[in-house]
Amino acid sequence: MRSAEVLAPAGSMETLAAALRAGADAVYVGGKKYSARSSAANFSMEELREAAGLCHRYGAKLDLAVNTVISDDEAPDFCEYIKDAASAGVDAFIVQDWGCAEIIRRCVPDAVLHASTQMSVHTAAGAKLLSSLGYARVVPARELDRQTIEKICAEDIETELFVHGALCMSVSGQCYMSAIMGSRSANRGCCGQACRLPFSASGNKNAAALSLKDLSLLPQARELEEMGVDSFKIEGRMKRPEYVASAVHELKSALNGQAPDMALLKGVFSRSGFTDGYFTGKRQDMFGVREKEDVTAARELIPKIHELYRFERKAYEIRFKARISADSPVEINACADGITLSVTGDIPEKALNRPTDAASLEKQLSKLGDTVFTFCGVEADIDDGLIVPAGKLNELRRQLCEKMTAAVTNKNTPVYSTSDWKPEIPRYAVSAKKPQVRVMCRTAGQLNAAAGTADMIIAPMELLTKDTTVIKDKDSIIISPPRFITDEEKLFSRLSELRSAGYTRLFCHTPDCIAAGRELGFKLHGSFTLNMTNSFSAERLAEIGLEDLVCSFELDLSHLNKLHSPVPVGAVVYGRLPLMLTRNCPIKNEVGCEKCRKQLTDRTGRALPVQCSKEYVEILNPDVLFMQDRLSEMTSPDFLLYILTDEDEQQTKAALSGRKTSEKITRGLYYRGI
Repeated sequence: MRSAEVLAPAGSMETLAAALRAGADAVYVGGKKYSARSSAANFSMEELREAAGLCHRYGAKLDLAVNTVISDDEAPDFCEYIKDAASAGVDAFIVQDWGCAEIIRRCVPDAVLHASTQMSVHTAAGAKLLSSLGYARVVPARELDRQTIEKICAEDIETELFVHGALCMSVSGQCYMSAIMGSRSANRGCCGQACRLPFSASGNKNAAALSLKDLSLLPQARELEEMGVDSFKIEGRMKRPEYVASAVHELKSALNGQAPDMALLKGVFSRSGFTDGYFTGKRQDMFGVREKEDVTAARELIPKIHELYRFERKAYEIRFKARISADSPVEINACADGITLSVTGDIPEKALNRPTDAASLEKQLSKLGDTVFTFCGVEADIDDGLIVPAGKLNELRRQLCEKMTAAVTNKNTPVYSTSDWKPEIPRYAVSAKKPQVRVMCRTAGQLNAAAGTADMIIAPMELLTKDTTVIKDKDSIIISPPRFITDEEKLFSRLSELRSAGYTRLFCHTPDCIAAGRELGFKLHGSFTLNMTNSFSAERLAEIGLEDLVCSFELDLSHLNKLHSPVPVGAVVYGRLPLMLTRNCPIKNEVGCEKCRKQLTDRTGRALPVQCSKEYVEILNPDVLFMQDRLSEMTSPDFLLYILTDEDEQQTKAALSGRKTSEKITRGLYYRGI
């Protein structure tokens, strides 16, 4: 069985070196731009080149996270940045944005693409789709159970799984809390970690209802390896070298069949310990915070952990062959990692006392000290009565090690072809028609109220039954599947039934929905959850088969109005914007379902509505987005999307007629931006 990769995070050169010395097979980093952890130190282009060289010295890989969404304005700079990073020697690019992936393909055609966990892949079908689109690897959502992970591993795409580190409360790529509350978008790398602040379902000002324990699947490492997980990913690009080194060391131990030291890892960093609740399906005890005793324990462990990366790690075996003969320069060959090199020295002298023999030669050549090589023997051919001083042998050994280090580094460094392609914003004719109205419903009452006004209605899959008779034209209904898919077979079965019943349209929240819709022959409509923020993404999603798209509500008006798309584009103009999509219910955890008031309060006393479904929870913005009186400023949308949550029929009609349904309104990010 092939061995799985241990993939470590690094936010600085010090941490990168610690990860490699502790045994990491690969490291992922962010640059100064386009990284989802912009508050980490991150790497300049010069440092990125140095980091790549250090990784390749060990035979390890360097993955670069360019996993933010971009605007059209940034595309030219992003293209040049990718070319520079490819030239620096990175091994793969971790991508969220559909347009970014296309730009990378155009400017570096043979680049390796990894689909970020922010793409929100929940199913094997989603992974299979990305494989067909040229991605080499997928990082599935962290919220998946054992059975789903196993199915994804069976697809023809590498699987990179988070196995240790912090857990976001929200599904990655589906968190808008920091953006809405503080204009700091997680999808732009600027998450303010608002979820770690006090939130409560009971009014407890000290409660942290949105803070999860840290993840650790190290005890299940061998099981995951047998499933087919290709890369074991440690979270923590903002963590210290000691954290990364200890996590790498214990993960390597676990993969070697030893019990990982979970007490050590807990002491280094945790939030009330660790959880494996998503993997096992036991989600009852997953919440936790950073406590005082956790900090105290970490200080005591630091000196011990330093020993894990104090010295160079031996990555290669090296074997020598020496020829010492009269009247000829000394010649020493070395072989490591399939590479053979040689150096020559001076002509040996006649020995006055002790001549150089095999034992003395081995003594000097085996002093490999702080190098990446392990001595594996020397074959000596030495004429009698000759001597090569120890200092001269040491110098030849140093020269050989330097040449071999450079050779293995060069061997492991990828060489890419780059094109002269420059990103140019695609231009398409702007429709002069009045924008259509689309309504996203949750209840039958909302559906009834919207039926006479909306051009199309987006309805939950579970709402569409044989009793749904108010809509005669099924082609005006867009089926909305669950935003998080927990049972792929059940989803396909239900969608197949609806397709047979005459429904033709599917709202696509994630790559999983796109995959299901393509396979079952639906007309595909892109949700705002695909985080489309640029014209390149619109073009790529249209190529994949989407007939229209709702752009991200994180766009401000200036960027929204500059979008160009080969298919119609819509914008959200009304509704409570989703702040989080979670697999855990914070209310159930704190007070239980019987005391649920369907809301959380933050530290200022504001109430955040909570919408509960069987498999996931949506935490919503307290204020209602209201843009109906500003529609003249939205010049690009071909259709307007109204998102309904708890509105009754009367409120639904009021909203669709352009009247306010709440005194607490917001303009979202259309003017504030991110």
